[in-house]
Amino acid sequence: MHKFKELTSWQKSRVLVKDIYDLTKSFPKEEMYCLTSQIRRACVSIPTNIAEGAGRRTNPQFLNFLDYALGSAIEVENLLILSNDLQFISDENLTINEAKCIEIQKMIYGLMSKLS
Repeated sequence: MHKFKELTSWQKSRVLVKDIYDLTKSFPKEEMYCLTSQIRRACVSIPTNIAEGAGRRTNPQFLNFLDYALGSAIEVENLLILSNDLQFISDENLTINEAKCIEIQKMIYGLMSKLS
């Protein structure tokens, strides 16, 4: 069992959740149950899967949850790009938040490599 609160990937993904919630507050109201909901759920899934996996008894189980977290981080990156395409977020916000997603992806991948 791992201490999820000590994992930098979990810590940084928590910050990303807050940033995404703040960013999506300005999305059009008609997107509340579509893109806004999708990007928020995908973002929350990152630290949630890291935490849940850390609580599992074996490294293979933890790796499975890290794989889900990695997929969610890639999903958030894609949804940020789509949000920019639809002009819901600026190029600057895309660049900043996409970099955060990529950093988290690298951290998760590094942790997965370490556990393999």
